[in-house]
Amino acid sequence: MGAVRRIKTKRRTRDLDQVHADLRSSKHLSEHKSAKPAEDLPGLGQWYCVECAKFFESEHSMQQHARGKNHKRRVRALKEEPYSQKEADAAVGLRTDNGTRPPSKLSEIEEQAATMNLDMKSDG
Repeated sequence: MGAVRRIKTKRRTRDLDQVHADLRSSKHLSEHKSAKPAEDLPGLGQWYCVECAKFFESEHSMQQHARGKNHKRRVRALKEEPYSQKEADAAVGLRTDNGTRPPSKLSEIEEQAATMNLDMKSDG
């Protein structure tokens, strides 16, 4: 029997789509921040990195974090818009039913060419 490998939930941060919602809506961010009492947070909840969703002990540690590779990687990832459910469904191959499609211009041109060919054959 080997050791059981468990997911590290202590260091788990919020997902990118949740952080996007935080950046778009200050209400969403304040709800997340008020979920835990300030006494339980590092530095009494004063220093918070919105992009990484982490609290820090001091201003110095937050500045060090902002210069780090992980923070810069996260900021770069947040510049892209998150995928919507519609895009995810399209990637899987699902699509929405929008009713019948109107005939395309290409099919009209093909029909005209076919009738012209029939006219030429009947003339010649």
